[in-house]
Amino acid sequence: MVREMGPTPRSTARLTDPRSLRALAHPVRLELLGRLRADGPATATMLNELVDEAIGSVSYHLRQLADHGFIHEAPELAKDGRERWWRASHEWTAWSATDFLDSPERRAAANAFRKEVLNLYVAQLEEYLADEPAWGLEWVDASESSDLLLRLTPPELKALNREVFEVLLKWEARTAAQEHEGREQVQFIFHSFPRRGRLR
Repeated sequence: MVREMGPTPRSTARLTDPRSLRALAHPVRLELLGRLRADGPATATMLNELVDEAIGSVSYHLRQLADHGFIHEAPELAKDGRERWWRASHEWTAWSATDFLDSPERRAAANAFRKEVLNLYVAQLEEYLADEPAWGLEWVDASESSDLLLRLTPPELKALNREVFEVLLKWEARTAAQEHEGREQVQFIFHSFPRRGRLR
């Protein structure tokens, strides 16, 4: 959903405005945008069935996403004049925390956005954990939750992040043209950040 890895050939919404960050820093909007990106165009009614929100609330949040350019209408999919279809305007959202360090207001907007993204990640993992028995042994065995403590410099951390992302892109390209039988959407989430510790 959100990446900070640098330029990409894909269609990307590059966030530099705190108003856009604040608009996206809402759990329902993040989920709606994620659904439209992962599953393709949908109506408010279709999305209402996937998120735990009233149809009026879903419509409101879709309009907010559209006002900030994250999604747009897809009238060619409508069967009649009452149906409103929406599609994501970009495949990815890119931003850099360093763009928001120059003022307390901008930093607060970035932090609110990042916390909502983190909450979304936690909710997705908790949803998987609740449903884990239904996935079967193969999927449970293939899934992973782990961490590793490394000692790196900032350039090394940046290089490591880029290498990991390149591996993910390679796997995405490898599997994109494959038959979908036996495949599921897999959420890969990683965070890398420094922390204070006692050096040995």
